[in-house]
Amino acid sequence: MPSRLCLAALLFLSSASAQNLTEIHVEKLAGKLLYADGPVWSRDGYLLYCDIPANRLYSLIPPPAAEDDNAASKLTEARIALYRENSGGASGITFDTQGRLYTCETHTRRVTRTDKKGKLEVLAAKYQGKRLNSPNDITVRRDGQIYFTDPAFGSENDSRELDFYGVFHITPKGELSLVAKWTTRPNGIALSPDGGTLYVSDSDLHLVRAFDLDQHGSASGERILISDIKGVPGGLRIDERGNIYVAAARISVYNTAGKSIGDIPTSEIPSNLAFGDDDFSSLYITAHTSIYRLRLEVKGSVQY
Repeated sequence: MPSRLCLAALLFLSSASAQNLTEIHVEKLAGKLLYADGPVWSRDGYLLYCDIPANRLYSLIPPPAAEDDNAASKLTEARIALYRENSGGASGITFDTQGRLYTCETHTRRVTRTDKKGKLEVLAAKYQGKRLNSPNDITVRRDGQIYFTDPAFGSENDSRELDFYGVFHITPKGELSLVAKWTTRPNGIALSPDGGTLYVSDSDLHLVRAFDLDQHGSASGERILISDIKGVPGGLRIDERGNIYVAAARISVYNTAGKSIGDIPTSEIPSNLAFGDDDFSSLYITAHTSIYRLRLEVKGSVQY
């Protein structure tokens, strides 16, 4: 049976800034991972996540979400299965509207897409003749515009060929271009519900930047939206009201103006997060060695 931690967390009410601090249950669904990251919910009914050092992707079919103590006592174990061996050091993954899987492979330094029949194609591996640093996180807009971050952490930083850390854009035609050229390392990436704003976390400066996107996917208006984040900001997710969830020292939540709404404490430092379950009202959290889930009174925003 999943272990369950009773923690104070945010439940969002009628307005984007309203909040009600109450007790909810955080369920631990999986453990003993080396470093979990990059969760995404499949519309086929499972969570997909990465274990980067293990070089694997796993699928997790969760038990029914616990709404109260009686329901929790009837929960069964999450069903976990190996989804992909030799993942290329996958760290960030997502789906598009056709159900195709996009993967940032940190070890092979490329971005790939796998169709529902299992055919894999490389979307990006080089920029201006030089190998990418270490693609980290990725998001795909409903119209097929692709955005990914390309930092380099640890030993990957010693072997990089590019003299900058980048945020990149791939058009539906496969054209690669640079959104931003940074001296600091971008990490998590996400889109606003209408697809008109791109959010990127900066792990070195502890902030989140925003870009305006036009109908063709081109970016402009780079600006700092959130600063002074506690901890190292990694994964980002957005709910249906446009609120921004940042995995850092804990899950920190901000409104569209970048003002803090509050924090969701976790028992481990989170690396990333994803909305899931059939109603997209569960928040799944990868926290280094474990996978957690909690229920919110707001749905997540997804582009697929």
